[in-house]
Amino acid sequence: MLNISVLLEDSAKKYPNKDAYIFMDTHLTYAHTNAAANQIANGLKDLGIQPGDKVALNCLNIPYFPMVYFGILKAGAIVVPLSVLLKRDEVEYHLRDSEAKAFFCFLGAPGLPMLEEGYAGFQKANGCKDFFIITAKPSDASPIEGVKTLGMFMGGQSSITETVATAAEDTAVIIYTSGTTGQPKGAELTHSGLTLNAILSANLRHGSADDTVLTVLPLFHIFAMTVLMNASVYSGNTNVLLPRFDAEAVLGLMQEHKINIFAGVPTMYWGLLNYENEKFDLEGIASNLRICMSGGASLPIKVLEDFEAKFNVEILEGYGMSEGSPVVTFNQLAEGRKPGSIGTPVWGVDVKIVDEEGNTLPDGEKGEIVYRGHNVMKGYYRDPEATAKTIKNGWLHSGDVGIKDEDGFFFVVDRTKDMIIRGGLNVYPREVEDVIMKHEAISIVAVVGIPDDRMGEQVKAFVVLKEGMTATGEEIITWTKERIAAYKYPRVVEFLDALPQSATGKILKKELRKL
Repeated sequence: MLNISVLLEDSAKKYPNKDAYIFMDTHLTYAHTNAAANQIANGLKDLGIQPGDKVALNCLNIPYFPMVYFGILKAGAIVVPLSVLLKRDEVEYHLRDSEAKAFFCFLGAPGLPMLEEGYAGFQKANGCKDFFIITAKPSDASPIEGVKTLGMFMGGQSSITETVATAAEDTAVIIYTSGTTGQPKGAELTHSGLTLNAILSANLRHGSADDTVLTVLPLFHIFAMTVLMNASVYSGNTNVLLPRFDAEAVLGLMQEHKINIFAGVPTMYWGLLNYENEKFDLEGIASNLRICMSGGASLPIKVLEDFEAKFNVEILEGYGMSEGSPVVTFNQLAEGRKPGSIGTPVWGVDVKIVDEEGNTLPDGEKGEIVYRGHNVMKGYYRDPEATAKTIKNGWLHSGDVGIKDEDGFFFVVDRTKDMIIRGGLNVYPREVEDVIMKHEAISIVAVVGIPDDRMGEQVKAFVVLKEGMTATGEEIITWTKERIAAYKYPRVVEFLDALPQSATGKILKKELRKL
């Protein structure tokens, strides 16, 4: 058997009184975190949750996330992490598609109505029977009459449990990712795939249990979940949590807690590099920072070089996908690194560049990045057709175009998918287009990514209005913003008389990107 919760259980035995998580003034030890997860597991068992059942979790970067995450796993159930930015229709879709039976949802924050949107989505997802509100404090009263809080759910439960035996290849997490067509798909990640990826991620740091990690990447995202949360639990690190990126807050925590390890997406490095204030001891921060990691999108070499010069620390850039648990390649200290590359394959993973027929290409030639290994998902949940298109003969086809150089380093050259990566978060144009098309004045729309210095890519919509109808760009932006997660709505709208099309009627997005 293997259950990824063994990572927490092992560190709770080794370091019971050590801080596992620090959030503001709250310090949570490994023993306390494990005990709370046990209470949640016992509560789920009493609820009737069976091994293999799905339980959704929508929570900011606060200690309740790992408590509930590991509690679900200990009960033998499957975690379905949800983006904190989802609106009610998106919540409903994820709950229905994953067949979630229970849902833990945090209150939210100013400008982030997680409970309001989460509960509205839950009420429309008939198959999801139980809803629990994660309040700021366990003793806080429920803001919705008749709905239990996490504190009420845990109340009276034993802090000792017997973790349900799960097989190594059982699904542990279903993480939603936008594929090449239609709605987001749930990638089924196994206990073994996630455990091995956490262990190799910890090994990439060449660190020790004494390291203190800062996590501002969202824990619902596979990058933070594996590379920061699970890897840190495996190593017995102290993890300082920050729910939202703010350069001043990050630097303040780095200084206060003497942070050794930081991981971020390119926009975060850009923000830290461009923060101008002399209130922090940058030399002191730099003296403690031992390693930084970047993923989610390509880090501009200029940003990498300037950041490393300012903070006297190496940034190791890597490449991964939700379908790969996520780490596929990384710039590794033992093998050297090349700025601008995504590094070399991580332990136990094979990577190659292939042509359209699947033939391996010589070094230096462009082709699709494909990989196989322990990190590859089982498949897309309840979508064998999409799975068959993505995994062929054991190789997962990434949809990304890359090259391998003569030293074995890989580089991402382009994307075959229309995926937009805005601030490290994936935006699938079709999903945005489907929402915009519901506006009464719009005849047709095409969404593309355009270069943006701060976000990497920005979402732009090209719109053709219905004859006789009017609408402003600002109106369309506001209308879409109300109906879709905040990172997905277009920031730029351009009106055209017609969209460029091929002879077969396909919209030529390549031409739109030139406008």
